[in-house]
Amino acid sequence: MANLTFKIIFLLFTLYTLIYSISYGINEIKNEQNIYGGSAVIFCTIFSIIFTNVVIWLR
Repeated sequence: MANLTFKIIFLLFTLYTLIYSISYGINEIKNEQNIYGGSAVIFCTIFSIIFTNVVIWLR
């Protein structure tokens, strides 16, 4: 039960981080006119969150 609780808390934390990073990437694209930097932040965050969640859930 504790393992499932940890996984759910970890998933919620990573979703919060994903939303925060996507909003930062959109802000970087819109306000700073930095398309490459904003898209790099978004793609790196999506990749790292997917990878870490796969590792946690398959462990």
